[in-house]
Amino acid sequence: MKHYNIPVFISHFGCPNSCVFCNQKKINGRETDVSLEDLKNIIDSYLETLPKNSIKQVAFFGGTFTGISMSLQKDYLEVVKKYIDAGEIQGIRLSTRPDCISDEILKQLKKYGVQTIELGIQSLDSKVLSATDRKYDEGVVENSCKLIKKYEFELGIQLMIGLPCSDLKSDYETAKKCLELKPDIARIYPTLVISGTELQKMYLRREYNALDINEAIFRTKKIYALLETNGINIIRVGLQPSEDLTAEGVILAGPFHPAFRDLVENEIYHDFLFEIIKKEKKLDIEVNEKNISRIVGQKKKNKKEFSPYFNLKINNDLDEYKIKVNGKLYERSDILKRELKE
Repeated sequence: MKHYNIPVFISHFGCPNSCVFCNQKKINGRETDVSLEDLKNIIDSYLETLPKNSIKQVAFFGGTFTGISMSLQKDYLEVVKKYIDAGEIQGIRLSTRPDCISDEILKQLKKYGVQTIELGIQSLDSKVLSATDRKYDEGVVENSCKLIKKYEFELGIQLMIGLPCSDLKSDYETAKKCLELKPDIARIYPTLVISGTELQKMYLRREYNALDINEAIFRTKKIYALLETNGINIIRVGLQPSEDLTAEGVILAGPFHPAFRDLVENEIYHDFLFEIIKKEKKLDIEVNEKNISRIVGQKKKNKKEFSPYFNLKINNDLDEYKIKVNGKLYERSDILKRELKE
């Protein structure tokens, strides 16, 4: 059954501080810019168009949901709970900070039907956390994840590559440490320089160098492979290209691409095929048609690079994530594990 999120963006009114990469501000002295009536209207609007026979979650994104007052959290949750009780919504998911988790908070979230909690971990490197003004340490993250698991929520983690004071090693080490937290799902975001942020000032003062697209792909693909081969469902790679984000003058620097995940996948398959062609000097490939774009690459990059050895045949008897090259069958795990070789 297909899954749909009903997104509700509550801005960063619940956030205890402003990190260097964030441009969301507290305005008008209000805790949030979404009223209870707004919330009801958003849900009703989505329910009019989403398929009846589907799994639907209200998703509180864009801010630190558990940073707002317990009473306002309860008010929001009570609105959604009525839809859950009526069978129109199957649950709630939300994003928050590691330092905004407690037993009291989690008990209330459980009571009102929250199923998934995503933590904006970003990094577990102390230098990076300090440079980005996160104001918590690795121990806080570990304790929050343990609590979330204790109350049997689905645990999500959000990681950022290319933050100030990070490098290839620190980004990868963060991902390795995250395996110990036993997350169920993950998002990976390359750092962008957004207007109105402290990071913009650092960038203009030349105190921060933004990643280019190639370096971002290079850093991401190993983390991507590590998480997936350890059974973590990667639900997003790269920021959603919303109208606000893509408006002129919003992104000043950094590796933004509307199909960033596809670029990472393309490069992973490129590396895999390159190893084979070095040894066997030919690429007779059979794949399910659903897998063709990963093999061929964006703008046929892989196909062009490996020409004239590149011969591709559609074989829909193969599983989508399996590939046969020169008569040998490879699993998805075989392809990903190649990225983890030191």
